[in-house]
Amino acid sequence: MEEKTKAIIIGGGPAGLTAAYELATRTNITPLVIEKSGVLGGISRTVFYKGNRMDVGGHRFFSKSDRVMKWWLNILPIQKLEEKTLISPTLLPEGYSRESAPDPEQTDEVMLLRRRRSRIYCFRKFFDYPISLSLGTMANLGFSRTVKIGLSYLKSVFFPIKNETKLEEFFINRFGRELYLTFFKSYTEKVWGTPCSEISASWGAQRVKGLSVWKSLVHILKKIIPAKKDISAKGTETSLIEQFLYPKFGPGQMWEKVAQLVCENGGEILLNHEVVGIYTEHNRVTGIRVTDTKTGNSKIIKGDFYFSTMPVKDLIRGLEPKAPENVQEISEGLVYRDFFTVGLLLEELKIKPESKTAGNLINDTWIYIQEPDVDVGRLQVFNNWSPYMVSDPGKVWIGLEYFCFENEGIWNKTDEELIQYAKEEISKIGIIEKQKVLDGCVIRMPKTYPAYFGTYSRFGEIRSFLDQFENLFLVGRNGMHRYNNQDHSMLSAMVAVDNILEGKRDKSAIWEVNTEQEYHESRKE
Repeated sequence: MEEKTKAIIIGGGPAGLTAAYELATRTNITPLVIEKSGVLGGISRTVFYKGNRMDVGGHRFFSKSDRVMKWWLNILPIQKLEEKTLISPTLLPEGYSRESAPDPEQTDEVMLLRRRRSRIYCFRKFFDYPISLSLGTMANLGFSRTVKIGLSYLKSVFFPIKNETKLEEFFINRFGRELYLTFFKSYTEKVWGTPCSEISASWGAQRVKGLSVWKSLVHILKKIIPAKKDISAKGTETSLIEQFLYPKFGPGQMWEKVAQLVCENGGEILLNHEVVGIYTEHNRVTGIRVTDTKTGNSKIIKGDFYFSTMPVKDLIRGLEPKAPENVQEISEGLVYRDFFTVGLLLEELKIKPESKTAGNLINDTWIYIQEPDVDVGRLQVFNNWSPYMVSDPGKVWIGLEYFCFENEGIWNKTDEELIQYAKEEISKIGIIEKQKVLDGCVIRMPKTYPAYFGTYSRFGEIRSFLDQFENLFLVGRNGMHRYNNQDHSMLSAMVAVDNILEGKRDKSAIWEVNTEQEYHESRKE
């Protein structure tokens, strides 16, 4: 490749910045990142508000991919670990040692090792997450409901729904109808605004995968036997992971550091620039038109390779010449679920820890709100993600997450109205006392969740059309219209750069990242 080969990367989230870093450090291709907003990190950004930091959505830095784990720890080294904590030497950067590991009290560029605890709040009671038929769960449910759930689960084991295609069928086959109706249906429909009977089972295949009641029970039994904790935890379902890595100041710290390294290695980043046109000729992208969102000025930028993390619907709309009618039709039918977080600073929570020796604050990182009489879907306790996220350790800093569509009334409420609404809801279900709220803010994130309904069943036609452009690579959550976690978005970008270095034109390896292929194979069996 020529000395001045350039790659244009649309979007400065995890996938876009990973692609830029990989290009800047592994190739002679100069990356140029085009970011529509004024901040980097996408939904993995850290929002700063009056000395307090918010994680938009909650981002555990955990992956079953050694490549991703090592990549993270090469950017931000892990803090000094206890001897009982295991970590493979292959994941650590060269020269790392336990003795010289950074102390979070002394340095800012460090990864913390955090304990994860998540619970479900339902019937004004707490249940373990993921839900399992443990003694605590049975006590909260009561004898009658527990028996119904147990019988329903046995029925799903011996008489499963054949050829499951919908998310409802996916859940029933793994947990039984009664457990599905109690703990999965209302929350999932709160998140997506659509009945589970209309959502593709592919969502469950990617997000729940191998989790089941049986695996949850086995996990509980394993916890009885003391063992050293291995950070990688490869044999554990992702939903059951009990510890994870986390940057001292939240996920945005990782991506701000990556952006710095990209620029130090010759890359360039343009903030507040929106891609409004993508020009193609035959089977190649030839250039893009970008508009400065502050000045309104526009220009055409040309490169040799193009990475897109922008929503597929926006990409198709911007193509010149236009995409075929069937591709446009499918693209316009793709659905996205939007999201906003209400941050509340409090003197204290009304709910308290089970143990009196645990202090005054529960140790949950997040809580799933299953109560049907409120709209809030999940509650984050930022103190427990990292104590450095809160300016005053004597205060409690929480985030209340809401899921909606941009055209819904709740999205268009003012920040003040949403803060008051959130206070009323969370007080109503007994988690806080309204008078203990000291301050609040609102963060809106459009197109957070690419949906598995609408015209998604025909997405393969869009993929086939776009894959024919040999120098265009779709990566990341919105770029692939796939509900990827942060690590999967990163892997898609890494594999795309691998393709360029190896001269591959077949893009199937990129699409196989976070694939539900194992799920489809198990269905055939």
